[in-house]
Formats: sequence, structure tokens, C-alpha cells
Amino acid sequence: MERTTIDLWVGIFVALGVAALLGLAMKVGNLTTSNIGDTYTVNAAFENIGGLKPRAPVKSAGVVVGRVGDIRFDGATFEAIVSLKIDKDYKFPADTFANIYTAGLLGEQYIGLEAGGGEVSLAEGDKIIQTQDAVVLEKMISQFLYNKAVEPVAAATAPAESTKTDDDALTDSPLDDLLN
Repeated sequence: MERTTIDLWVGIFVALGVAALLGLAMKVGNLTTSNIGDTYTVNAAFENIGGLKPRAPVKSAGVVVGRVGDIRFDGATFEAIVSLKIDKDYKFPADTFANIYTAGLLGEQYIGLEAGGGEVSLAEGDKIIQTQDAVVLEKMISQFLYNKAVEPVAAATAPAESTKTDDDALTDSPLDDLLN
């Protein structure tokens, strides 16, 4: 009887562990959030969206105000067109900025909206003009390494600087140059 009790407890703990892993996977995959009520859709064009995915949050002042609908590539402009489904309770001015940010240690990317000062609000089908692309870590590292590689070459080819100090420049006059 003792053996079956131990087996039962082990089974319960394994089931709880599997359920916890499933819940964690759903949380990381952004599948546990409920749908927002009535929404209106606006579009934004980005040159680089990084790892942004559909259903990613759309936030303003840290509050989730919508979700990313779908993402498609525009072959004419070579940009990613992101559809944002924003809750109808939140009205944003037409001059709102849309930025792609990274949150947390796992690097979840989301869209942050920064409201402008215009009086006309975004409506269904409008396009957000002012956008900022995602920061791509690999691109930043390569630029840093390139700048460090070019730095010694630039220092070696730079012309020698004058040894005059600011004090010398103040006391020198054009007459001194003619007399010397």
C-alpha cells in the first residue's frame, strides 16, 4: 500500500510540473491574454520590426491599449506594414508616434504609442506616419566593432595638431607673424 501512495504522489507532482510548463509556455507565447473588446485598426510602416510578432501588446504609458493584428511586407516600399488593433475606448491623435521597444529579459517586443498634440484622432484604417524601428542588437554590435576597428587607422592618418595653446593665440597678433 505504501508503494502505491508514493506512486500516486509522484504522478500528481509530475502532472503539476507539466501543467506549470504548459502555463509558462503559453505566457511566453502571449497566448493567455484575453481579447480586447471592440477595436479599430490603424497601420504603421517600419523598415525593421526585429522580432515583433502578431498578438504582441500595443502599449501607451505602460498600459496595454491594443494588440498587433497582422504583419505583412510591402514589396513596393520594402517596409513591414503592421496592423494595430486598438481598443475603441482609447483615442489617439493623428500625429501619434509608434515605436518598437523590447521588454524584459526574454526580449518580448511590443509597440509603444506616444500621443502627439493634434486634435484630430486616429480612425479605422488610418496610418501612423511617425515610426521608429526596432533596435537590432547585432547591428549595434557590428557598428561598434567597425568604429573600434577604424579608430586606430583614423588616429594614425590624422594631421599633427598645432602646439599653440589658447593663451598663445590670445597674445599673438598679425604683426608678430609679419615681424618673424
